Amino acid sequence: MSKNYDMVVTSGGIGPTHDDITYQSIAKAFGLQLKLHEAAYERMRRLSKPHKSQPDFSWDTPSAALTAKKRMVELPMDEQVADEEQVVFVSEDLWVPVSVVNGNVHILPGVPRLFEAMVDGLKPRIRPRLTDPEGQGALRILISTPMAESAVAGYLTQLAAKAEPRGVKVGSYPRWGKDHNTVTLVGRDSEFMESLVPEVEAAVQGRRVAVEGEDDADMSDKDS
Repeated sequence: MSKNYDMVVTSGGIGPTHDDITYQSIAKAFGLQLKLHEAAYERMRRLSKPHKSQPDFSWDTPSAALTAKKRMVELPMDEQVADEEQVVFVSEDLWVPVSVVNGNVHILPGVPRLFEAMVDGLKPRIRPRLTDPEGQGALRILISTPMAESAVAGYLTQLAAKAEPRGVKVGSYPRWGKDHNTVTLVGRDSEFMESLVPEVEAAVQGRRVAVEGEDDADMSDKDS
């Protein structure tokens, strides 16, 4: 993925337990070693507080808990790349680093609140790399369909083969517990995309909507 995309983001698997293996897995994939990042470790010591279930924990005394905590700052490191290009701290009050591998693989935590804060903190680093940072040049068309994803999968595969060479991405999103799912067309070739709408509406027995759920109320009215 690193070769095929400008930016790759992983989420989760960087905690202190045995099943948190994202750092190890990515290090192995890129032929790198894990190293204790001293600056990240210092920030962890300064900014994090021991859990109330560990009243006797000490940063200066070897223990299983200390070893587990250090796992969270043992990062994949490339000796040929400057440290500041591999480890990014997005905020003065967060010790968790963003580990960057191969220049574009960004390893983030899975906790939603923390993930969101760190992505927000990465904006100054990311925005200069975007050709359309505000998304003003992209068009997104939503088509609501009463059909199951499995029922439209074959058609969408054919549609994607036709649309993607024109820079148009075809997506399908289930809406759990609702009567309609959503098919999306995203791209910049508005004329071509608009020409696809009647075909897609017919193929998925749906209609274009401005926002997801727009026709949920219509169905409720019909059922009442």
